[in-house]
Amino acid sequence: MTTRQGSAIVNAAGSVVAVLIALVIGAGVMLVSGLDPWDAYRSLAEGALGSRRGRAETLVYAAPLVLGGLAFAIAARAGMFNIGIEGQLVIGGFAAALVGATDWGLPTAIHLPLAVLTAAIAGGIWGFVPGTLKAVTGAHEVITTIMLNYLAFRLITYSIQKREDVLPVDPAVQGTERVLDTARLPVILDLTRLHAGVILAMVAAVAIWFVLFHTTFGYKVRTVGLSRGAAQFGGIRWGLTIAISMTLAGALAGLAGAGESLGLHGRHSATPPGLGFTAIAVGLVGRNHPIGVIFSGLLFGMLSAGAPSMQANAGVSKEIVLVLQGLVILAVAAFEAMNRLPFFRRVEPPPPSGGDGESETNAGAKLLSPNISPRLDRLS
Repeated sequence: MTTRQGSAIVNAAGSVVAVLIALVIGAGVMLVSGLDPWDAYRSLAEGALGSRRGRAETLVYAAPLVLGGLAFAIAARAGMFNIGIEGQLVIGGFAAALVGATDWGLPTAIHLPLAVLTAAIAGGIWGFVPGTLKAVTGAHEVITTIMLNYLAFRLITYSIQKREDVLPVDPAVQGTERVLDTARLPVILDLTRLHAGVILAMVAAVAIWFVLFHTTFGYKVRTVGLSRGAAQFGGIRWGLTIAISMTLAGALAGLAGAGESLGLHGRHSATPPGLGFTAIAVGLVGRNHPIGVIFSGLLFGMLSAGAPSMQANAGVSKEIVLVLQGLVILAVAAFEAMNRLPFFRRVEPPPPSGGDGESETNAGAKLLSPNISPRLDRLS
C-alpha cells in the first residue's frame, strides 16, 4: 500500500468516526430536549432513503453541494480558502438562466450546452479575479471572495429590478423568466425532481479526481498547496497555478448554479440559496478529496432530504439538522487538529542515503528545508 493510499484510508476513517461522534452528540442534544433520538434518526433515514422519492430528493440536494464542495476542494489543494463559492454559484446560475430564457430558436442540442457553458464561464470569471489578485498583488482570497459574493448578489438584484427592458427577467417574481424547454436539464426519474444535474456533478467529481492525481497540472496544484517554496524550487509557476485553480473552482461552482437554474427551479431567483456556504462544509468533511466530497455531499443531501420527515413523524424541528451539520464539521475539525499533535503524527521513514540511490525529490527537499521532505512525500 502506498503512502497516499494509506493517508486516504486514515482520512476516510477519521471522517466516518467524526460523523458517528456528531450523531451521538446530536442524540444527546435531543435527549436533553425531551425528544427520542432513535425515532428522530429513523424518521430522517426513512425520509431520505426509505422511498423512491426520498432517494431522488437526497440526490437533488446533494448535486449542487458536490459541485460546490469540489470548488472548495480544488482551491484548498492549491492552498486557497475559497469562501466565494456562493457568489460564483449564483452568478453562474443567473448567467445560465439568462441564456436559457432567451429564445434564439436553438435546438436543445445547442441551447442546453450553451447555457451550461455560460454558467461555467461566468463562475470561472468570479474565481479568476480573486485568484489573479492573489497571484499579482498578494491580496488575501478570503477578503476578495467575500467582496465578490456581495457584488454578485447586488449585480443580480439590480439586473432583475432595473434591466427588464434588455434582459429576460421578471421583477414581479424577483427572478429571471422561465427557462425554455430547450435549455432545461431533463428529469431522469419520472414523478420526481431528480434531474441530469446529478450526473453532471458525479462526472465532474471523477474528472477532478483524475486531474488532481493523474495529471501534471494536478501535481503542480498539490505541490503549490503544500509548499510554495518547493513549487518554486521545482520550476512551478505559483501565481499561474493558483489563478487557474481558482478559475476552475469558480467554473465548478457556476455549474452548481446551472443545475439549480436549468434543472431544479427553471429560473434563477434573486434570493441567495446559501448552498455555497454549505458546500464549504462539504469540502471540509470530504477532506478536500473529490471522492470524499461525493460521500460528504450525499451525507448532507440525506440530512436535508430527511429533515421534513423527521419533523413530521418524530416531532423534531428540522433546524436540528443544522445542529447536526455543525457538529459534523466540529468533529472533523477536531480530528484534523488531533492529527497535527506530535503524538498522533505518523513517523516518517528516513530518506534514502546519499549517492546514486537518493531520490531527486528528497535531494531537492534537503536543499530547501528539512521540514519540506515529509510534505513532498505525500505527493508521490
